[in-house]
Amino acid sequence: MPRNTHALAILGPKLVDKLAQTRVLMVGAGGIGCELLKNVVLTGFGDITLLDLDTIDLSNLNRQFLFRKKDVKKSKALVAAQTAQAFNPSCKITPIHGNIKEDQFDVNWFKSFDIVLNALDNLGKSRPSSLVFNCLAVLTLVLLDIRYADARRHVNKMCMAANIPLVESGTAGYLGQVQPILRDSTECFDCMPKPTPKTFPVCTIRSTPSTPIHCIVWAKSYLLPQLFGEQEDDESELDQAALQGENATEIANLRKEARAFKQVRDSLLSSPPEQAAALVFNKVFNDDIKRLLSMSDMWKARKPPTSLDRELILADKFAAPAVPAPSSSEKSGPAAANVIVNGTGSSTIPNGGVASSSSRAKLKDQRQLSLKDNVELFDESLSRLAARLRSGKETNISFDKDDPDTLDFVTATANLRAVAYAIENKTRWEVKEMAGNIIPAIATTNAIISGLIVLQALHILRAKATGKPIPVATPSQPSGIRISGLQAGKPSIPLATYYVSPPNPSCGICRDQYVAVQCDPARTKLGDLINAVLRAERGVGEDDAMANREDADDEDDDEEKREVSVYEGQRLLYDPDMDDNLGSTLERLGCTRGKFLTIVDEDEVYENVVDENSAQSPAFILPSSFPSPKQHARPKPPASATVEDIENEPEIVIAEPSKKRAASDDDLPPAKRARTVEQPQETDDGHVIISDDDDDVMEVL
Repeated sequence: MPRNTHALAILGPKLVDKLAQTRVLMVGAGGIGCELLKNVVLTGFGDITLLDLDTIDLSNLNRQFLFRKKDVKKSKALVAAQTAQAFNPSCKITPIHGNIKEDQFDVNWFKSFDIVLNALDNLGKSRPSSLVFNCLAVLTLVLLDIRYADARRHVNKMCMAANIPLVESGTAGYLGQVQPILRDSTECFDCMPKPTPKTFPVCTIRSTPSTPIHCIVWAKSYLLPQLFGEQEDDESELDQAALQGENATEIANLRKEARAFKQVRDSLLSSPPEQAAALVFNKVFNDDIKRLLSMSDMWKARKPPTSLDRELILADKFAAPAVPAPSSSEKSGPAAANVIVNGTGSSTIPNGGVASSSSRAKLKDQRQLSLKDNVELFDESLSRLAARLRSGKETNISFDKDDPDTLDFVTATANLRAVAYAIENKTRWEVKEMAGNIIPAIATTNAIISGLIVLQALHILRAKATGKPIPVATPSQPSGIRISGLQAGKPSIPLATYYVSPPNPSCGICRDQYVAVQCDPARTKLGDLINAVLRAERGVGEDDAMANREDADDEDDDEEKREVSVYEGQRLLYDPDMDDNLGSTLERLGCTRGKFLTIVDEDEVYENVVDENSAQSPAFILPSSFPSPKQHARPKPPASATVEDIENEPEIVIAEPSKKRAASDDDLPPAKRARTVEQPQETDDGHVIISDDDDDVMEVL
């Protein structure tokens, strides 16, 4: 039986023949990517380019079936392509181990593909924007990992610039979604506001924790860097906290603590391991807590902590404070006893006593540690980290969830701090999940989502082959391409489809126009490019432009030109009050191949793409068909998501006191306010924005 028998029966001969000639770009070769590559190859796609920057880790092997133990540390893209090639030898797979944001992967490169499939794994829930229908709330997802977020935004922008269909996807545990993104027909990845990382006040983390995550963030982001990271200037941080009106007495004590930590850090390099561990323990879990207890005002409305006695703990004679019983919604087991003495054999202790025999039988990462276990783990991990510093091979050590030394240290110190504040302890695995921002990855979910991606791609290609606009499903037009995925709360109907939302009118990505400009950055001056673009949009030819330049007294052309400002990302290159860069070349300004230049005025939005460096004359060539200005009212920007709207916690960082703003938004010119408030851009996307005092917009990509 021929390999494509089933595909012919389901898809028909016309679409099957087209698949063999279709060029597909796959971004990502991880959990979704492995399943997707297998599906794409077996479906009959003939020309596949697979791009991924990562290498294979041991933890990938439980769900990324294209890899084996012998492949650990090798390129995901290269190994996945080699393994999948055997599924269909007639298929051409081009693996690329690289970063999708590199300059070589420019707009022209994206235009060489018929469709782009994103397979960048993890997503987390976000609040839907006002433009999203209510039925979409379940599957309105956003990346937790900032690396993936950057990659998604970049791929999204390049597909909008190249006008190439994009199929976006992601999973989070048992949930997942597949979203088609079509320019001018559906919302893009940047149409919806994304939640900001959840933050905690400095004083909550360092003085008054109340939840396990507070203790974990303290151990990961404060104690570990203090002892083993780069030396930082804590004084400036505390100065800013004082300006924000935080507790003056507490800040004064934190200054003393910072100086004391410097002495403790020095002892790690000079004292014997046992002595250094005892010194650090007594400083952090005894002396510092007693110092906090001396500030009686701090504990009028909250339960005070308990200082830990190292010797009593190691002798099994320390009485740990009671841990409040969890609420009915949080309760996962029996409540703790009122007082726990480590050395007793309680099997339900969250903090203090000795773990039961069943607990000991569990995997190391899932075992509930006793108070004594945590002290011993603290001693061992501290000694290992200190030895790494003393060896001279590392000058500073930062947290890595795959580094057993730092993970052990964060687990032990977080649990010890939790005991002192009567907070529930966490297992090593739970600490790894919370400190490493790990979202559970389930192989079955990845398999289902990858199948839906291929179905979406087939729908798009079938509709695209007709030469007509691709239909999308909306309340007024139910038939067409929809968002599909796995939904929560309905186990009897796990798969669901949803209407596609229209583009956000205020989106600074999919609502702009993109025009490719061939140029030599070494010879093209910013002023010449701006003038040429403004003339081209008004239909002024080159002969007219030359006549205007030769006639110094002719001001008609200048009168017709609108005033603009030019940005590269959020970097201002030119505005009517700052013309120093007009005579500078694009190369000197750092605007080379693939960079985005954006010209902004009040009502019009254009984007031009500088994606090819040409050494031929003239210095730059505008396209013969230049888009006419489109005028539209700029809507108000959508409200950004708040922390309360986020169900799954994103990456957690400590909130540093904000610096004083030099000038209010009202002090900025209108164009700058439009750029920084209404049209925020990724700095590393390399966009150059041009905006005038009337807030018109034009982008040069």
